[in-house]
Amino acid sequence: MDISPYLCTMKQRVTIALAAMLLLGCNQNKNMNTLNLTQEWDKTFPKSELVNHSKVTFHNRFGIELAADMYVPKNAEGKLAAIAVSGPFGAVKEQTSGIYAQHMAERGFLTIAFDPSYTGESGGEPRRMASPDINTEDFLAAVDFLSTNELVDPERIGIIGICGWGGMAINAAALDPRIKATVTSTMYDMSRVAREGYFGSTDNEAARDAQRQAWASQRTEDYRTGTYKRAGGVVDPLPDDAPWFVKDYHAYYKTSRGYHKRSGNSNDGWNVIGTMSFMNQPLLDMAGEIKTPVLIIHGEKAHSRYFSEGAFAKLKGDNKELLIIPGAVHTDLYDDVAGVIPYDKMETFFKENLK
Repeated sequence: MDISPYLCTMKQRVTIALAAMLLLGCNQNKNMNTLNLTQEWDKTFPKSELVNHSKVTFHNRFGIELAADMYVPKNAEGKLAAIAVSGPFGAVKEQTSGIYAQHMAERGFLTIAFDPSYTGESGGEPRRMASPDINTEDFLAAVDFLSTNELVDPERIGIIGICGWGGMAINAAALDPRIKATVTSTMYDMSRVAREGYFGSTDNEAARDAQRQAWASQRTEDYRTGTYKRAGGVVDPLPDDAPWFVKDYHAYYKTSRGYHKRSGNSNDGWNVIGTMSFMNQPLLDMAGEIKTPVLIIHGEKAHSRYFSEGAFAKLKGDNKELLIIPGAVHTDLYDDVAGVIPYDKMETFFKENLK
């Protein structure tokens, strides 16, 4: 039997397959380098003269390219300990995470403040979506980037998660032993608030069923129209009966103190269906298996304090600490206006645990 026709067909198939793989690789690389990064300083905080700043990008395992600001101490020598920072939930790196990253760089760490997938200058479509899995992966992708950076000691990498990214940081620390130390600040447990509402106000099956029905109806409408309805950012103007913590959010996100044009919270918010998967995805289930040090920071007067206390209760071991800042509300830990962010404590924590 003459098998040469079959061999020819096989060769053609292999050639076509290799060409397709190369084309896919080229397209992936092309997609990873098409972010529109602002080069001018457009942060909500002044630039430090003690650090060098640059824009960097890296991709996560879903192929989404992430944008970050990298801060490197001037006159740094040798391989540096590094910290990846993200949050709050619905914010961008030009706001709170950038403030934390720049301060920690002033104290000797190489830091990056990154926009999560689907937000800010990072990639991902449609915009203004959130995912427990993908956003946890964003932290792990930041560790990938830092682990392979020539300026970084890959054995000395930590993370900081702020507000809703505190929960993602704890989940990442439970998953990735490359993360040697974790700080959360003014954290939200986004899974808990999705399941229970604020202060347990909707913690019952009927309320969750109503929410599921609302999401389902919105999904149908979004698919029909080919658009995604936005949930709205921080309410503006403020109604007279707005809860006090909403007034705190307004004072940050809707004023010159913290407003940024790319911030969802400052503008039209998440997609209505953008956060629905949090209801069924408990972020902190494996927190008890984190072996590395964790420092949880929260304000004494913050409406969200119970999220940090709940997270801390899940942690085990004598290398975990809950630090309550006297008199501070949730947004006091967003910037330096109140002067209560414990940078000295964080510096000591990371220097002791990123040796």
